[in-house]
Amino acid sequence: MTISAITQQAGKAFARLRLDFLLYSLSAYALPATIAMLSLVAVLFWESHYSTTVAHQLPFHIVEQTTDDLALEQAAQLASQQPTRHYHDTRLSEQPFWLSFEVRPNFDGTDVAIEFPSRHSTSISCWDAQSWSQLGSASRSEVSGEMAAVRAGFMLTLGQITAPKKVLCKQEFTGPARLDVAQWSAPELRQAARAFERYSGLLDGGLLVLAMFVVVTAIINRESTYLLFAAWLLMNLRMAALSSGWDVQWLGHTIPLEWMTRGRSLSLAFYYVLTFTLFRTLFRDELNKLGHSRLLKITELMCVPLLMGGALLPYKTFLPMLWTFTAFGTVVLVFFLSRILVFRITPVAIWYTASLSITLISSLYEVISAAAGLKGLIGTVNFVTASLSSSLLAALAIAAQLRMKHQQWVEAQTELRETYEAMPIGLFTLDLTGKFIAANPAFRNMLGVQEIRLEQDSWGTYFDKGAWPSLHRMVTNNHNGDLEFGCNGAASGERKRFLVKATLTRGKIDGSLQDITARAKATEELQFMANNDPLTKVLNRRGIDALIETALQETTTAAPTMLAYLDLDRFKLINDLYGHAAGDEVLKQVCDRIKAMLTGEQKVGRVGGDEFVIVFPNTPVAVAVWVCRGLVDSLGTGPYHLGDKAFQVRGSIGLIEVDPGTKIKDAISTADRACREAKAGGNGLVVYEKNAKAFREREAELNLVEKISSAGAPEGLFLEMQPVMSLKSPHESLNFEVLLRMRDQDGSVIPAGRIIPAAESSGRIGMIDRWVLATTLEWVGLHHKELTRTQFVCMNLSGASLNDERFVLDAFDMLERNRHAASLLCLEITESVALHDLENTRRFIDRVRSYGVKIALDDFGAGYTSFSYLKDLPADVLKIDGSFIVNMNAHPANIAIVEAIVNLAGNLGMKTIAEWAEDNATVQTLVEIGVDYVQGYAVARPQPAASILAAESSASFIEDSELKSYARTLSMLTDTPMPLPTGITLISSDGMLISK
Repeated sequence: MTISAITQQAGKAFARLRLDFLLYSLSAYALPATIAMLSLVAVLFWESHYSTTVAHQLPFHIVEQTTDDLALEQAAQLASQQPTRHYHDTRLSEQPFWLSFEVRPNFDGTDVAIEFPSRHSTSISCWDAQSWSQLGSASRSEVSGEMAAVRAGFMLTLGQITAPKKVLCKQEFTGPARLDVAQWSAPELRQAARAFERYSGLLDGGLLVLAMFVVVTAIINRESTYLLFAAWLLMNLRMAALSSGWDVQWLGHTIPLEWMTRGRSLSLAFYYVLTFTLFRTLFRDELNKLGHSRLLKITELMCVPLLMGGALLPYKTFLPMLWTFTAFGTVVLVFFLSRILVFRITPVAIWYTASLSITLISSLYEVISAAAGLKGLIGTVNFVTASLSSSLLAALAIAAQLRMKHQQWVEAQTELRETYEAMPIGLFTLDLTGKFIAANPAFRNMLGVQEIRLEQDSWGTYFDKGAWPSLHRMVTNNHNGDLEFGCNGAASGERKRFLVKATLTRGKIDGSLQDITARAKATEELQFMANNDPLTKVLNRRGIDALIETALQETTTAAPTMLAYLDLDRFKLINDLYGHAAGDEVLKQVCDRIKAMLTGEQKVGRVGGDEFVIVFPNTPVAVAVWVCRGLVDSLGTGPYHLGDKAFQVRGSIGLIEVDPGTKIKDAISTADRACREAKAGGNGLVVYEKNAKAFREREAELNLVEKISSAGAPEGLFLEMQPVMSLKSPHESLNFEVLLRMRDQDGSVIPAGRIIPAAESSGRIGMIDRWVLATTLEWVGLHHKELTRTQFVCMNLSGASLNDERFVLDAFDMLERNRHAASLLCLEITESVALHDLENTRRFIDRVRSYGVKIALDDFGAGYTSFSYLKDLPADVLKIDGSFIVNMNAHPANIAIVEAIVNLAGNLGMKTIAEWAEDNATVQTLVEIGVDYVQGYAVARPQPAASILAAESSASFIEDSELKSYARTLSMLTDTPMPLPTGITLISSDGMLISK
């Protein structure tokens, strides 16, 4: 394109722009200004289209009717006796008034029209005072004869008259009426009536249009104050109509007479209420700061009686009440308005104040005039002017308020735009197809792009595939949430992650974008650390639990979930010899070998120092067994190199099949048991398939734990007693040990060997010991008189209970309350428990011995090789561990150990009890060694309580004939010495020589 062509096109464009500007200026500025100037000239200089002459005020005689009825002649005579006047105030009287006046012909010979202009007149009738013929009558609903309604009152048309004419009229009023008579020429009165109708129509239409404008403004702006203002404008219109006398119609339709009087009362009352409510609403904030709340409250409370009076009281009674309330309320509102102007001067406040002030002052002046009967500015034009002025000022207030709101909106938009551009968070707006409508600089910087083409580029241009459907689905489903997306832009470097929050508003998607790349990376690292072992990077216990839970949800019969527990053999030796750093490196190599053997979803996790769990989801048993055998071989065949050192590490695996309903901790515990079995057997792998004996045992154990874990003592607990026989005098004492038992639901008896471990694992052993102690003391106390040959009743006390301060206190309390039974009690404390906290054990022993309780050290000699602590532990009895007693005759070493224990106990002043005596030969050996008491199946199995009460001594339960005979021999040797053959030496129970 040539330069001349470009210049020519630019000139045409400039010409079009200049023409547009001229046309707009003419329409928007020049024409309205011209119309305004012409209107001003018309008002000031042009002749009025409705110009009229002034009426001639006629003097008249008037009398108020005080009787029920008056004849025309009588009324005329009474009226003539009154002085003439030009006006008369009825002062709220509702009695008929008779007035007579004389009408003279018009100078210009036109028809004569007489106007009765009172707006409070309700009816009128006129007669010729000479012939007494009726000239006409009229009311607010009908007219007849030469009478008609005109302007605010009535008129009488007399036509052309040539001589003076006397007229008598009867007129009735409601309200503070001012009665006067005006003579017009008929054309001039008709012209004045048209001017009145025009002024009233102007006020009616202007205020209605203004009210509709305010209503529309209120609806558009959702501003309830404007609705209140519109209602006030309508009531302002009715007040102007009432003051001007054309309130008998509404929108060109005549209001029924029976409605009009009550409507006037209610209009006046509602006008007061609306004015106060509007004032309170417009200046709420200012009034709260000005104070004088009591004065305002009184004005508000006056609305209630005023509304009730308007609805119930007669008009004559209601008006004085209205005048009083209105005068007080107007003074109060004017006072507050003046304070508001001083307190806060704004254009809106000034316009509203001026509008209300004109209305209030006009209303107050009319009240004063009506109440005092003053003749002043009350008239159609004056009140119309006041109403229009007030409404115009109100419109200016609304316009100023709208302008202020517009300015605030523009400022807010500008601030919002600046904030939008400066916001460090990426902001965007999309249409419903995903195209960008707006995007701030932070959004572009996050994406690493210089420009986003609005209404062209879409969301999918910059984000992962599927990001737009996800975002659209979220906002259209009314989910105001957030989503995470990745950026698929072409920029090189690290892939970014973003958090998107969006919502659907007005057919657009508004949202924000936040760069969470660093947070996502940190979250992934934290997630990895939460589920993985920091040393080996394999799963930790938490990760393994989550993996097992997921695998169990997907388990099927054809492809079960298998769980392997791997424990490294003698791994601790590496840490002890070469340090933990070497051990850590070996663990890493172990994990590498394990992972090399696993495939697919199979995962390994570290659950201890050298213990691992391997999960085989959806894996047949044969496949899991094959992998585990490979792991055992892989771990144990090749050495682990660390620098110039090489380590040999082997492992044992327990593999189990896990049912879907199995708890995770129970599955791992069972696999651990299988691993321990593999380690003990030395074959490296033990497999528990479904329904294996180990599973049944474990299930029974868990059921027992659950039963014991219930609140309170579990059902089915009972005690059995196993006799403890004296080896010095078997038939002279009835001693026994109480043993805990539980009866299962099927009637079978659960031994203490299963109850105690379950109670310890569930933390309920204290409750069990508390029940055993309480039950034993109660039973012994109940049968104390029958237990005359009982020297002691043994009861085992667990280590957990001994270290439980609450149990210890409860035990002391029970012993205190059962001192008589406590004297027979012998508490057994395991040797290892006693040495765990020797000082605490000594304090406990000292305290219970004060109640007469004896103390026995149970399982003595099983775990310690030094007996030096015995001198510090005040025990009464040593119970020799049964492992030394069983088959002791086959092991001379055991005999020597037991003999040493007996000698030690004797030197310390303690008695000895030997457990697990199974036969007669063992009992005889124990007698020869010098043991004091024996307990075991050789004497008796555990017995029910009734059997103990029925027995004479512990020896009464012996069933073996040889042992029974030997016991009798022991009793005879102790109780009645017998002569022995020569050469036989007999030693007494206390070691003294009896005979030789």
